[in-house]
Amino acid sequence: MTLSLSLIALVLGAAVLVSHAFALARPAATIAWLRGFPRNVPVGVVLMLIGTAWFEWNLANENLDDIAKFKFVMQAAFALLGVASCFFVKDFLAVRGLCVVMLMAAWLVCDTARWHPSIWRNALSAWAYVWAMAGLWWTVQPWRARDAINWVVGAPGRFKLAAGAGVVWGIFVIALSQTVLR
Repeated sequence: MTLSLSLIALVLGAAVLVSHAFALARPAATIAWLRGFPRNVPVGVVLMLIGTAWFEWNLANENLDDIAKFKFVMQAAFALLGVASCFFVKDFLAVRGLCVVMLMAAWLVCDTARWHPSIWRNALSAWAYVWAMAGLWWTVQPWRARDAINWVVGAPGRFKLAAGAGVVWGIFVIALSQTVLR
């Protein structure tokens, strides 16, 4: 199944718009949830398992001859690593799980955008590269995500600015999905 860049942009834009509009409408609840997110083990387990399953799906559908003879071992090892992380790496598991999902989402966006004729695909690709860089950095140093969250929610003006920027970005991505990325 191949997803279109327009559909991916629509889903991502809607997710950003809704989540950031909720943050503007319910700042206290959002701030409380964000502060607890980095060490939220149940959310971390869900994110890690989603990311692991998504990675396994990508690996199963990869047809590089270079890895063909090792594919089964790789799939078993990565599945074990993802599941074992849920039991043995509970500290900042939510951040690490989010990072895996961010890396998989970045792969999907970049892989889909690669062949799209519109130059506006680069807006989504650049956004995906931000996720990839943050995902790599926060996987190694997950407390940096906690620190970034604490910085954003540390001042009401910063929080409102970040939430408002998310709403604007979501509208922009939805507009791209319905116009130049069709």
